Order: sequence, then C-alpha cells, then structure tokens
Amino acid sequence: MMSTSDILIATRADNVLRLTLNRPARRNAVNDDLILRLTSAFDEASQDPDIRAIVLTGSGDRAFCSGADLTPGADTFGFDYAQPVSNYANLLRAGRRATVPVIGRINGFCLAGGMGLLAICDMAVADSTAKFGLPEVKVGLFPMQVAALLQSMLPARTFAEMCYTGEMLSAEEALACGLVNYVAGPDELDAKTDWLVELVVSKSPTAIRRGKYALSATSGMTFEQSIAFLESQIGLMPLTGDAREGLAAFAEKRAPKWSGT
Repeated sequence: MMSTSDILIATRADNVLRLTLNRPARRNAVNDDLILRLTSAFDEASQDPDIRAIVLTGSGDRAFCSGADLTPGADTFGFDYAQPVSNYANLLRAGRRATVPVIGRINGFCLAGGMGLLAICDMAVADSTAKFGLPEVKVGLFPMQVAALLQSMLPARTFAEMCYTGEMLSAEEALACGLVNYVAGPDELDAKTDWLVELVVSKSPTAIRRGKYALSATSGMTFEQSIAFLESQIGLMPLTGDAREGLAAFAEKRAPKWSGT
C-alpha cells in the first residue's frame, strides 16, 4: 500500500505502514475528504496480514493534527441527519478496530479532533515541544465524540479541566497523565518512534493481533465477564502457528521466525 495525495501520504516499508496527514498549511486539520481517506486506510491495513504496525503522524513540524478544519467551505460538520453515524465517529471506530498496533508520532500541536486521533493510537511518542488540548469551548463547541475515548483514558479531573477551560497540556504533562508513552527532543523523535515500532514488529504478529482483539472485546466488561472470555482465549493461543514456533524456539534457545499464522 502506497499512495500520495495533497492530504494524506501512505507509505509502506517492510511490515510498517506510515500514515501522514498532509495539510501543513492548515496545521494538518482534518476535513471530510481526509477523514474518509484515513478511515479507508485503517480498514485496508487491517486486512493486510503483512502489516504489523501503523505509524500515524502529521507533516511538517508544527502540528500532528489541530482538529477539524473550521474554515468556511470545509464542510467538516456537514452531517447527513438521515444517517445515524458521522464520518469522524466512523474514523474513530476504524482506528479502534485496527488489528495491528497504531503508534502515534506526535510532532507538534495535538488539539480537538487531533486528540481523538491520538486516542486511537495504542502507544505514542511526543515531541518535547508538542501541546495537547481540547479548545472546543473557546468556539462554542464541545469535544463530544473525542470524549468517548478520552474520558476513560485520562484522570477525571484532568479531563474535566481540559474540556471546561480549553487550556493546553505540555508534552511532559501529557506524559505524566498517560496520554503518551515517551517524550523526545525534536532531533530524537524519529529515532524514538522507530525504536518503539521495532519493539512491536519484532514480536509475534499473531499474538499481538489476537491480544489486541481480546483487549478491545473486554474493555467494557465486568471482571467476571472479562475473565470468562479471556480464559477461553488462552486455550486457543497454543493452536496458532506463532505459538508453536515461539515455544519451539524457546526450547531450542534460538530466535523465533514468525509466520503470522
């Protein structure tokens, strides 16, 4: 999978798909066209057994994503009220159901709808100059769809302050409250992101795929529901090709050769 356009760049190297929001003049704000392209990219990647990780980032060094494009004519909020779902909500759904880990490379401002894109990432590395915020109240709006993900990710009082004041967090504050995994200087962002990606793609793709499915399936369950589901899942794992290879490699004291089966 490889494509270039004026709004989204998708490049593939080995087992990694890199999706780059490409609207630097608009601080990589999303419009409907970009939202639909991203949704398709996530869905297509999930059907490709050779893709083991997705890196999501923005072009330039000013912004990861500044949210929805609010300029006149962008029609980002052009809802079809005959439909029960919106394009942006469908993008968040596609990101959450991705079958491979999504790693965010946060290279600047991450605001409003950009925070939703951060939330669908399983892990993230932020530039030390990055800023994070939900400024919707400053223009008479509220982060309704983003709240579906962030409300369970952030401490309640931190989330409330972000929503009701619209003020931003620094990269270090985002790290402290668990929004990102690592913070790196501008010159180290790519190396730190690549390091994290390599840690993922060097492991069993089957174990990760099945594990991500299980974690997603149990996220809203009670403990009793979750443990019942997961104890059945652990019984299935030894039946996979990767589990057989991994156990054999461990016994033979060699590096495993993952097939993804």
